[in-house]
Amino acid sequence: MLKRILVGLGGTPFTSVATQIATELAKAHHAQTTGVTVVNSRKLAKLGPVPLGGDAYAQRMREKKQDVTQEGIESAIAAFKTHCAGQNVVCRRIMHEESDPFTAMISESRYHDMIIFGLRSIFDYGFTEDPDKAIIKLLSQGVRPILAVADTYRPIKKALIAYSGSMESAKAIRHFLHLNPWPGIRLHIVHFYKGSPREAFLLQDAADFCQAHGFEAQTDAVDGHARTELLAFARETGADLIVMGNSARNVLLRQLLGDTVLETIKSADRPLFLSQ
Repeated sequence: MLKRILVGLGGTPFTSVATQIATELAKAHHAQTTGVTVVNSRKLAKLGPVPLGGDAYAQRMREKKQDVTQEGIESAIAAFKTHCAGQNVVCRRIMHEESDPFTAMISESRYHDMIIFGLRSIFDYGFTEDPDKAIIKLLSQGVRPILAVADTYRPIKKALIAYSGSMESAKAIRHFLHLNPWPGIRLHIVHFYKGSPREAFLLQDAADFCQAHGFEAQTDAVDGHARTELLAFARETGADLIVMGNSARNVLLRQLLGDTVLETIKSADRPLFLSQ
């Protein structure tokens, strides 16, 4: 059940996409929205040491940061309110926390069913000196599920579920089905492996579980690495959304995200449903 949606407002192209998707979902589910700013415009992180050959990247980052201004954030807030009103969606309030925006998001997430914002913008726009640490802070405090939008809007009609066979991966499927944000969405489950499928029967079990919830799910087992091939597979199969859990690693960040999830966040060109 989807009744409260928390939306991150950062004054970037991701913000307008998050706003559009949030209001569409809120209207469809008769849900309420809450806006929260996710960037301190007066204290954007300074670029750290630029590695050899990284001058072009550093310049792009400087230009992107210049686009994120207090005026831009205020404009994003106004656009969010206007969009909600235009869709007859209740906007509960706007949280504008300059000292630590992520703390506000963590606090507000306790009583919201979904959090929508451009997770990739943390990397792309230098919102913080340590993007990995910021994401750890969000996930370790239980901010989930997160719908990490891309910077370009696309209607959500087909979801690709990346299934590793892990317990966390199965939880992500269960959470997505229980929340059912897009009733009638087409599902495609993919399992990547090297050599031979690991516990291949679990793929069919996952499809059976989807069927029990009223969804027919196509399945594929692909010989390859999800970390490098998942996005390409999503494009090839016409998926509008990727559903992901995580797989355990011995480093804190990878315990929370997993290598595949982290790499996908940094480069995704379509929304990610993350339930860690």
